[in-house]
Amino acid sequence: MDDRRLARFLRHTLRNAGRQYAEAKRAYGEARRAALADLPLDDDGRARIVCRRFGERRAVPLDDAARPACFDPDHQDCRGCVEDVRTGDVETW
Repeated sequence: MDDRRLARFLRHTLRNAGRQYAEAKRAYGEARRAALADLPLDDDGRARIVCRRFGERRAVPLDDAARPACFDPDHQDCRGCVEDVRTGDVETW
């Protein structure tokens, strides 16, 4: 194997390893945040909740404070949803 082929092989292998690491890190973080709230997860690691504001099923990632990504701090239903997530009373599917 010449030097160029070896270098190309190594670059390709390291890029793939980096992508896999980033995906695993993202999935672990999402699952950890959802586990803090003790919520059911979909296949992508997002929490499955029923939105109080719009009354619909949603699969959403949670931030580090266990708030859904759709959280609006200025809306009463969203604030109530976060309180329900923290107490474990949120409706799930």
